[in-house]
Amino acid sequence: MQRIHTIRRGIEKITGGVGRAAAWLAVLLVGIGALNTVLRYLGGWLGVSLTSNSLGDNQWMLYSAMFLLGAGWTLQRDDHVRVDVVYERLSLARRAWVDLLGSLLLLLPFCAFGLWVSWDYALDAVRLLETSADAGQLPIWPAKLLILAGFSLLALQGVATVLRSVALLGGSPPEQAEPSPAGTVPTANNP
Repeated sequence: MQRIHTIRRGIEKITGGVGRAAAWLAVLLVGIGALNTVLRYLGGWLGVSLTSNSLGDNQWMLYSAMFLLGAGWTLQRDDHVRVDVVYERLSLARRAWVDLLGSLLLLLPFCAFGLWVSWDYALDAVRLLETSADAGQLPIWPAKLLILAGFSLLALQGVATVLRSVALLGGSPPEQAEPSPAGTVPTANNP
């Protein structure tokens, strides 16, 4: 059982670290959005165009990176949107069964399908070093490669959810099997 905990914590360290790093992209995203707005109004006031399409392209790529790279961390923290009316009323063991079956029957197949469907799409973009159709020709292949990274991280965290559920169903104390919020190690004060 200790091996399961070690593997799960290792996975959660990866998804948590990537997720926290991706969360900082929000600061950059807001900064670029604010800069683009200021430049647009300033350019209108001066009668010249001060903005570029590449600022808009950077915004959607940063948003994509935050969403894709943060999905696994969101799952780890149990912050995904779901209807908790029934789930919250279940015992810990029944929640573990829901998480186990949901991960095995829904989440992991969804991630596998997402990887399968986007594999050629992303790799073709990398092979062609695909760029934006706008005049700035900003490289967009990294954003398409993030699709594979996002599904992979989400699937990896799905495996950690399966391991946590198996540990709980196998009799591990909840404080050892529960996810580590924000990548911390669970303690008596921080279960």
